[in-house]
Amino acid sequence: MSTIELTADNFDEVISGNDFVIIDFWAEWCGPCRKFGPVFERVSETIEDVIFAKVDTEAQRELAQAFEITSIPTLMIVREQIAVFRQPGALPEAALTGLIRRAQDLDMDEVRAQSNAPSNEQ
Repeated sequence: MSTIELTADNFDEVISGNDFVIIDFWAEWCGPCRKFGPVFERVSETIEDVIFAKVDTEAQRELAQAFEITSIPTLMIVREQIAVFRQPGALPEAALTGLIRRAQDLDMDEVRAQSNAPSNEQ
């Protein structure tokens, strides 16, 4: 499956309508983003049941600001409307594939329980 472009207009629909979305926050001027783009695209062609999406941080500044993106590329994985991974930096193909597999193996009941647990921070 090829990647889709996420915008402020379709973001909520894509996230709420899919159980697993991996997002690449990028910009055209970013050298590491240009190198990582083909890796992201190749992996998108090999893994089914995952939506691969890209957010152009220059064209979608509101989304980049909403997610406090300060370094690109930044990867984010959203499962069942919960962000389960977020990290700046490009990954090699094998590392990206491994990351996605680990995210697919997460026990989402446990993740939801942890995300709903009260924080001990004051």
